[in-house]
Amino acid sequence: MRRQAWPAGAPSRQASRAGNEETLMETEETMHKKTTTGALARCAGVAILALAMHGAAQAEEIVVSNYGVSANGMPFAVAMAKGFFKQEGAKVTGILTSAGGGTTLRNMLAGNAPYAEVNPNAVIAAAQQGADIRIVSDNVLTVAEFVWAVKKDSPIKSVRDLKGRKMGYTNPRSTSQALATLVLQSGGLKTEDVELVKTGGFGEGVAALDTGLVDAAPIPEPLWSKYRDKYRAVAVAQDMLPPIANVIGIAAGSGVSPEREAFIKGVIRARRLAVEYMEKHPDESGDIVAQVYNLEPAVARAAVRNLVTSRTSGVPYWGPGDIHMDGLKRAVDVQKMVGAIKGDVDLDKLIDTRYLPDDLKKVK
Repeated sequence: MRRQAWPAGAPSRQASRAGNEETLMETEETMHKKTTTGALARCAGVAILALAMHGAAQAEEIVVSNYGVSANGMPFAVAMAKGFFKQEGAKVTGILTSAGGGTTLRNMLAGNAPYAEVNPNAVIAAAQQGADIRIVSDNVLTVAEFVWAVKKDSPIKSVRDLKGRKMGYTNPRSTSQALATLVLQSGGLKTEDVELVKTGGFGEGVAALDTGLVDAAPIPEPLWSKYRDKYRAVAVAQDMLPPIANVIGIAAGSGVSPEREAFIKGVIRARRLAVEYMEKHPDESGDIVAQVYNLEPAVARAAVRNLVTSRTSGVPYWGPGDIHMDGLKRAVDVQKMVGAIKGDVDLDKLIDTRYLPDDLKKVK
């Protein structure tokens, strides 16, 4: 378990491996689901109680899945650099990161962090094992960072042309596997019309595409902004897929102290300010992201500009925090497709809107 933290402006050591880690809703459960959920169940009772009751008069760290690598966490980098956490009364001293949802959740529990950003299926898996956790904000509302790309000289011009070809995905039961199925369906194909090839990660997928091991591969931001001059997109998520909840904010479900409650509210407000700032100042925000994510400024600027202008059926990529129920339901359905989530899920019982500003409390 990696438990790295860095303050505002500090480059992420994990960022140097951007693309080799799984991103957004990709989790270690894809390969070790039984181990993950068992560990979460064993630690949930004691750790969640400690998380909830621990006072927040002291400075705190928060936990963000794939911070320094994936696009989901970029607003937190901006919030740190621009002083929005301090402005909103949240004493955030650093951001812990991990390579997936299960690890992020364990980092939160082990470190008694009051707030974490993680993918929905990790939260649901933990809740089904008895963890007392709640969804307190809906942070990334779509999967618009995804494109599926081919080589520039490839004869493949559309999804339909993928029939009989090899299409990469990261790992079994991963979101990239489920999204591949949805993309194929959107293009009029079935999963069995292509050969799905496990690449192990997005960076590895790019390498497989480059060497011809696959004919098409998923490339998310910021990798896409880095490689878009080398490859050609044949499927763009925001054009082909509906809004699907990507990552969410979580906190303990009960026994949260007043100090912790104020801290969580401050984090959510600060992140909202960062999202608004990124929309108004995408290039400056990109420069901040470049430092933390160890990217070339031009790449980071392009990624931020791409995502702040993205709209999937009118829904932005980075949301201010309000809950979009339809997107959450789609996320559950996507994970059920690949067996990452099983059984019925009562999302209403998992949602707690008390930490949201009044104008964001209404569930959409």
